[in-house]
Amino acid sequence: MIEKRDFYINGQWTAPSAANDFEVINPSTEEPCAVISLGAQVDTDAAVAAARSALPGWMATPVADRIALVEKLVEIYQTRTEDLAQAMSLEMGAPLDLSRSAQSGAGMYHLQNFIRAAKAFQFDRPLGDHAPNDRIIFEAVGVAALITPWNWPMNQITLKVGAAAIAGCTMVLKPSEQSPLNAMIFAEMMDEAGFPPGVFNLVNGDGVGVGSQLSSHPDVDMVSFTGSTRAGTAISRAAADTLKKVHLELGGKGANVIFADADEKAVKRGVLHMMQNTGQSCNAPSRMLVQRPIYDRAVETAATVANMVKVGPALEEGRHIGPVVNEVQWTKIQDLIQKGIDEGARLVAGGTGRPEGLNKGFYVRPTVFADANNQMTIAREEIFGPVLTMIPFDTEEEAVEIANDTPYGLTNYVQTQDGARANRMARVLRSGMVEMNGQSRSAGSPFGGMKQSGNGREGGVWGLEDFLEVKAVGGWAAE
Repeated sequence: MIEKRDFYINGQWTAPSAANDFEVINPSTEEPCAVISLGAQVDTDAAVAAARSALPGWMATPVADRIALVEKLVEIYQTRTEDLAQAMSLEMGAPLDLSRSAQSGAGMYHLQNFIRAAKAFQFDRPLGDHAPNDRIIFEAVGVAALITPWNWPMNQITLKVGAAAIAGCTMVLKPSEQSPLNAMIFAEMMDEAGFPPGVFNLVNGDGVGVGSQLSSHPDVDMVSFTGSTRAGTAISRAAADTLKKVHLELGGKGANVIFADADEKAVKRGVLHMMQNTGQSCNAPSRMLVQRPIYDRAVETAATVANMVKVGPALEEGRHIGPVVNEVQWTKIQDLIQKGIDEGARLVAGGTGRPEGLNKGFYVRPTVFADANNQMTIAREEIFGPVLTMIPFDTEEEAVEIANDTPYGLTNYVQTQDGARANRMARVLRSGMVEMNGQSRSAGSPFGGMKQSGNGREGGVWGLEDFLEVKAVGGWAAE
């Protein structure tokens, strides 16, 4: 049993104010794997006070020096990748191979991209040739509360901490109580890198406690949150009284539009993408829209591929998917699978219950529904599990109508060999990101959505700008 009962506040590990113990459950076994402490208001206040005190000095630190500290963090990160991978597999169920490559690897990737973007970013620039005495200055928003999820924990921590640190913000991180161990390793890395006391602080807690306290705290200037749309709405309400900046990365219900001329691997690629991380990704292509001439064949392929997906314990090596994070999620997914059956969608793979041979652990059968329509619950709600919903369409116009008929707008996908059509689709799909023919976005591309998928952009220049205020100066004097 791992015990992590201290918080990282003002450059040192600090005992919590009260014994609010919380058991972290290993989703592969349903057994406790760690005990942490949840913060109280006094712990939140202490962390915010430390960040507030450190803010003037950190903002005044030259950008080059802030970048150099993030570069030092990258060096240390390289020595802790296996520790991070093991922690994430244990606490949230990512299969070990995935945890090593994607879960742990994402953090290194984002930090390096922020360094590259920051070195090319003009934090102090002239307005333009027409106004030689006007300048635009980008300065830190201030004290930032960073509230991160359990599904891609290190991905989200580095997207927030890397940008905030370079921008000159001081910060308080509240990781998910479901996956806190990797965050505490990260705090050790920040300490080793030599960030000044108070620049980075960590307080464990749940959303109702520390999350709400940070969102409404008068000395917090910004909240950057990744998680559910429901929680994002609550954070926005809590932050409204102090008019703090709120950056939200929320849920999704992405459409993967497969036209009749799509490449032969498009359906298989879409199913495997959906199943990655056990379907626990906000940008998962969870609605597969297939043009009718190839629909029947696509359903057969999807069922075959889903039935070949192996399910097993997270800490076992090999290519498989692991459990979902906890019993609450498992029950929700089971209820939605049953809802799909009850509402008349055709179950062609998977279904309710655990996979054969797995009687303990929060394992879900890789599931595919066919013959759905966009008004069914499984097409409307974010399931956050390995469940794919297939919907037929006839025309390009119908595909756009179905894809956009959702409260979400994070990522959509297009599969076609017709370049003009692909470009048309990219322009009319209402989402913050569009990926085509298996081509993912490049380094430095912004991650974020529209509608109920949120309002922030993470990564690269846009990620930096989310933690910066724009100051316009007139009458700038020559020095």
